[in-house]
Amino acid sequence: MDSEPRVDGAGVTPDFLDDFDEIVSFEDGTLPAERYLDRELSWLSFNQRVLELAEDPTTPLLERANFLAIFASNLDEFFMVRVAGLKRRIATGLAVPTNVGRGPNEVLADISAKAHELQERHARAFLDLVKPDLDDAGIHVEKWSDLDEADRVRMREIFTEQIFPVLMPLAVDPAHPFPYISGLSLNLSIRVRNPKTMRQEFARLKVPQMLPRFVQLPDDESGRVRFIPLEDLIANHLQDLFPGMEVVEHHVFRVTRNEDVEVDEDESENLIQALERELLRRRFGPPIRLEITDDMDPVTLELLVRELDVTDQEVYKLPAPLDLAGLFEITKMPRADLKYPKHLPTTAVQLQPTEPNMKPDMFASIARQDVLVHHPYESFATSVQAFLEQAAADPNVLAIKQTLYRTSGDSPIIEALIDAAESGKQVLALVEVKARFDEQNNITWARKLEKAGVHVVYGLVGLKTHCKLALVIRQEKGTLKHYTHIGTGNYNPKTSRIYEDMGLFTADDQVGKDLTRLFNELSGYAIEKKFKRLLVAPRYLRRGLLKQIQNEIENAQAGRPSGIKIKINSIVDEQIIDALYKASQAGVPVDVWVRGICTIKPGQPGLSETIRVRSILGRYLEHSRLFWFANDGDPQLFIGSADMMHRNLDRRVEALVRLTQQNHLDEVASLFERAMSDETASWWLESDGTWTRHARDESGRPLVDLQNALMKQINQRKRSSR
Repeated sequence: MDSEPRVDGAGVTPDFLDDFDEIVSFEDGTLPAERYLDRELSWLSFNQRVLELAEDPTTPLLERANFLAIFASNLDEFFMVRVAGLKRRIATGLAVPTNVGRGPNEVLADISAKAHELQERHARAFLDLVKPDLDDAGIHVEKWSDLDEADRVRMREIFTEQIFPVLMPLAVDPAHPFPYISGLSLNLSIRVRNPKTMRQEFARLKVPQMLPRFVQLPDDESGRVRFIPLEDLIANHLQDLFPGMEVVEHHVFRVTRNEDVEVDEDESENLIQALERELLRRRFGPPIRLEITDDMDPVTLELLVRELDVTDQEVYKLPAPLDLAGLFEITKMPRADLKYPKHLPTTAVQLQPTEPNMKPDMFASIARQDVLVHHPYESFATSVQAFLEQAAADPNVLAIKQTLYRTSGDSPIIEALIDAAESGKQVLALVEVKARFDEQNNITWARKLEKAGVHVVYGLVGLKTHCKLALVIRQEKGTLKHYTHIGTGNYNPKTSRIYEDMGLFTADDQVGKDLTRLFNELSGYAIEKKFKRLLVAPRYLRRGLLKQIQNEIENAQAGRPSGIKIKINSIVDEQIIDALYKASQAGVPVDVWVRGICTIKPGQPGLSETIRVRSILGRYLEHSRLFWFANDGDPQLFIGSADMMHRNLDRRVEALVRLTQQNHLDEVASLFERAMSDETASWWLESDGTWTRHARDESGRPLVDLQNALMKQINQRKRSSR
C-alpha cells in the first residue's frame, strides 16, 4: 500500500495532480500496426446485436417489433451522419481518419457490403420471424391482396375521406423537373400511360408523414387487430389520382440524405442564426442511400439513380415494406402480455423521508450523505426532477446553474428553471444548441428560458458542452452551501425511463467549488487550471485517465493489486486503447463493458491477453459511463458523461466526478462483477471483431438477465429498508 500522504477527500497523491500537465505516452513503436478494429463496422456489429434481440423468440413479441424499429432508426442515423461524413470528406479532399490500414473507398465498400447484408436480414426477420408471430397473436399487418371485398369497401371510404385530400402527385416532364425528394420520406414512383397517345409519363407521390404509418382496419369482430401499410393503401387507389390515365407501374422508394450539421463558429457572429441557416441547408443534403422495393422495374430504377445521382453501391433493394421504423406505432398497442413486465421505479432509500408521512426533503437527504442514484431502477422524478423543483420553490435557494444537452419539449426541468427565474432567483442554463438532431428543439426552449429571465449561454466556441451538471446555491444559517448533481445521462424525464444512467448528489463543498469554477469558465472567461474531485475535458480528462492507467501498470509491475474496469457507450480513442494494451502487457486485468462501438482487439497473445470485452443489450439502453481503477487496494471510481472517443476527450466539455463513499464503490464493483460474469447473458467480443452471444448455459438454461436481476435487487432493497 502506498504510504505517501493523500489529498484530503481526493484519494490521490499531490504528485498525481501536479503531473497532469504532462500527458503519459504509451506509443513506443512496439505495438502492432493493425491493432484496432474498424470503427464503422464495429457500429454495424452493435446494430446487429439489436437485430439479434428482434430475432430471439424468447424476447416478448412487441419488444421484438420494437427492436426491429430501433434497428431501422439507428441505421438511418448511421447513414445520415457517419456514412455522409465519410463521403463528404472524400468528395472535398479532406483526410479521412482511419486506423485500420485501408483507404476510405475500401472502408465505404466494406460498410456498404455489411449494411446490405444487415438490411436484408432485417427485412427477412420481420417477414419470416416477427410477422408470423404477430399474426398468431392476433396482430395482422396485411397487404391489399389479403383483404376481402368488404374490407376493401371500408378502406376505400377511409382513403377517400382521410387520405386522398392531402396527397400531392408530382408529374415529371419537360415542364415539371424531377422533384426534390426529402430525406427519410416514403415515396411512390408511378408510371402512367395516356390511353389515347400511348405515351408513358413518370410521377412521384410522397407518402404523407403526418399520417399513421400503418392504417388500422375497421374491427371485423374476429378479435384480430389489423393494419395495412399506408403506402400499400395509397398504391391501390392511384387511379383516383390519375383519372383517365392507365397506371402501368408503381413502386416504393426511400432516400437517405446527408443530414450532419457543421457550423463554423469562428466565422459566426451569432451562433443561433448560423445554426438555423445550417439546419435549413440540412434538408437539401446530397442523397447517400436509395432504398427500393425488390419489385422495382429497371426503367424506374435507372431514372431514380440518374436523377438522384447515387451509385449502384448506394442502392438497397429490399422486400416490402420499407421503413420498418414505422413499427414503433404498432408497439404502442396495449398488449401487456406481449411486452416486458412492467417495472415502476422506486425512490432511492437515501431520498425517502426519515419518518412516515413526512414530506421528502432533498437538501436534508443530500446533506446527510452523498447519494448515488441508478436510473431507471430508481426514479428520475423523485430524485433529479424533485431536486430541481424543490430548489425552484425554496426561498433559501439563491441560484441554480445547469447544463442542458437534450431534454423533452414539455420537460418539468425547463419549467422548474423558469419558475426559479420568475421567483427572482439567479438561474443560469448552459444550453447546447449543437446537440445533433435536437438543434431546433434546443433553440426553441432556449428562447423560452430567455424570455423567463434565465441567463442562457451556449458554452465555449468550438466545443460542445456534453457534461450533465446541476448546481444549487442555498443559504443556510448565514452561509452559502453547494448542492450538486453530476450525472451520466441527459436531464430528460422521458428517456430516463428507458436509459440506464447513474447520478451523484452531493453537498461536498469541494465539488460545489469545482462546479462553480467550471460554470464560470463556461459562461464567462475564467480559466481554471485544475479541479479537485473532477476530471474535466478537454483539458484534463484524457490526462487524468492516462495517469490512472499508468498507475495501474506500475502497481502490476511492482506486484501490487491492479485492475481496470470501464463501462462505456463507445471506445475508439487510440491513445486510451494503446494505454489499455500496455496495461494488459503488464498483466493488469482489464474489463471493458461497452454498449456500442469498440475498436479494441481483446485476447490477442502478447497484446491484450488480459482484456475482456462484453456487451449487454436489453429492455433498457445501457448509457452510464463508469471508470474503476484498483489503485493498490484503494479503488478510484469516476462516473460521468464521457465516452472514450476523440470528440469527447478533445472537442467537448465533459466532466467525471470521483465517488468517495465505500458503499458506492462496493455497489459499482458488484455491478461490474455481475456484468462480466459468465453466468450473465451478454455478447463477448472476439479478437477478430466478431461478437458471440451467450444467452444460455451448456444445459440450455437461460443465463441471468442483468437488468431484470437489478430490478429485483433494488426493489427488494427498498422493501427491506422500510
